[in-house]
Amino acid sequence: MNDFLKLPQGGYTLENALVYHADAPFGFAVGSLSVAGGRVVDEQQATRIDVGGGIVLPSFVDMHTHLDKGHIWGRAPNPDGTFMGALETVGADRAANWTAEDVRRRMTFSLKCAFAHGTSAIRTHLDSIAPQDQISWPVFRDVREEWAGRIALQAACLVPIDEVGEAGAFLRTADIVAQCDGVLGAVTYPVPDLENRLNVFFSMAAERELAADFHVDETGDPSVATLRTIAETVLKTGFDAPVTVGHCCSLAVQDESEADRTMDLVAEAGLHVVSLPLCNLFLQARDPVKTPRWRGVTLVHEMRARGINVSFASDNTRDPFYAYGDLDMVEVLRESTRIAHLDHSDTHWLDAFSANPGTACGFDVNNLAPGSVADFVVFKARSMTEFLARPQTDRVVVRAGKAIDRTLPDYAELDDLLVTDRKRMTA
Repeated sequence: MNDFLKLPQGGYTLENALVYHADAPFGFAVGSLSVAGGRVVDEQQATRIDVGGGIVLPSFVDMHTHLDKGHIWGRAPNPDGTFMGALETVGADRAANWTAEDVRRRMTFSLKCAFAHGTSAIRTHLDSIAPQDQISWPVFRDVREEWAGRIALQAACLVPIDEVGEAGAFLRTADIVAQCDGVLGAVTYPVPDLENRLNVFFSMAAERELAADFHVDETGDPSVATLRTIAETVLKTGFDAPVTVGHCCSLAVQDESEADRTMDLVAEAGLHVVSLPLCNLFLQARDPVKTPRWRGVTLVHEMRARGINVSFASDNTRDPFYAYGDLDMVEVLRESTRIAHLDHSDTHWLDAFSANPGTACGFDVNNLAPGSVADFVVFKARSMTEFLARPQTDRVVVRAGKAIDRTLPDYAELDDLLVTDRKRMTA
């Protein structure tokens, strides 16, 4: 990869830079950033490098991904681009192909991509319907150890809410999650006994001292409102571990008074919200003969105005839920800005791609303050318009003060696992 500048092996000071600063009006402070011994330091270093007004951001936190699903599109394309098409296709592929070796190789491929792009922490959801829980979780635990020091990894189990009960398979899954220091997760949708199942869920999470992470209301049906029930249940039970809710799409098409009431409860309950614009733009309002009428994003501006911790993340990568993507948080930032109108906002949104998800997940938050590990990304772009106009392929990714090799893995590495797009097109 062609980095736009070279860094020395020892200490150095980046001068003439726009350095990320959470409290600055637009998220940046004009100045310098000094590095020595792998950390950000106060003292100016003898070696000084003019970055030409370029932007310096902390390494990224991608708090909602699906490493176990990634890169199966070649053998399991979505037949119609719909949510149900994705659900059914993934289910069939999981049953037929998700061995430990298959999951490990695809997961590792995705991590190579994320690392090269500048991400230092990831939370992944793992499909955990038996018997997959006994396959994917041991693989994840091994991969987490292999990647320690490069990408900090967390995992949350992913099961339908109607699988949650005080006995049976979910009890075993919860124990596996606890043994692997994971996060308890589920997909919520309207079921007659939703509140009871959530009570069981939070009780099991509390007993095991686990945080919670839900897929919530990923639909354009305004009658689907499980987000409110989650917030109410957290308040009633007093569950005090972190709770994350992802997607929350239907909130954007509900009556405004109903949406306001729900968001007030979300704020009161202290829930963390993560929006996944790229995946939801791909799936929501999909119709073969109609142009989509909405974007699928939740009410991020209204939530942030209430003090809710809002983040953005990649979600799926080259699988039936999203045919594209590369776990590049710069792409997520660029497209989220356009899709959700993060520009012309009263405040900058850069923290929604690093500090906010770090807080939600409990990762060490990298704010480029003196004493922090020197994990950051340097861009030639000198303003946000320059930054958002191009993919920033010449960025410099720095870990512990040193520029890394940003060579991306070749898709051909996975050819033996897949029926490639090329083979399908030429068959």
